[in-house]
Amino acid sequence: MENIPEKFLNKDGTLNTAALLKSYSELEKKIGTMVSVPNADSDADTRAKFNRAIGVPNDSSEYPTNELFDDESLREKFFEIGLTSSQVEQIYRIAEEFLTPVLSELFDVQNETNAISELKNFFGDEQKMCDALNAINSFGEKYLPRDAFETLCATPQGIRSIYAMMQTMEPSIETNDAPQKNLTDDELRRMMRDPKYWRDMDPEYVRKIENGFKKLYS
Repeated sequence: MENIPEKFLNKDGTLNTAALLKSYSELEKKIGTMVSVPNADSDADTRAKFNRAIGVPNDSSEYPTNELFDDESLREKFFEIGLTSSQVEQIYRIAEEFLTPVLSELFDVQNETNAISELKNFFGDEQKMCDALNAINSFGEKYLPRDAFETLCATPQGIRSIYAMMQTMEPSIETNDAPQKNLTDDELRRMMRDPKYWRDMDPEYVRKIENGFKKLYS
């Protein structure tokens, strides 16, 4: 009886079997709730029990979602390797921190490509678009506040609105062969902003501008 703990002994020093059996029963219950860390040879039940204990959901659909990176196949992969919900949330946070700036840059490039394509279709082709943008830039610098001009130029719709505004402000000029007064340098340059000159290359209109400069500076 020397090696038996006192809690299993009666006051008279005899073995307290009731206390011993009770302790043994509690030990069995505790062992039954203990979770073994699975290894390569562990069966599916052992792995499932361990996963539930550490917080792995019962199904991949129970993982938290993410607007940018969420995908059903990705959640299946998380479930396959036994990630917990908190681990998945941490992965999403890290991905947002490092990948969001890259994705934002890609979106900006795609938006710029789409904008250029839209403007090409509007003006006719790439050369006409470039000519129009140069004229719009000159027009905006001369007639529009810088902040308003930069804001409008941020979208294809804004550029088109400047183009429409520019057209309404262009002078109405006759292009027949009737005698005309000598035009000033400013008047000739305003004529050059007319779409008939920079976009349509109207021969008669171009000739009138060229003749105007010749008369003015010859």
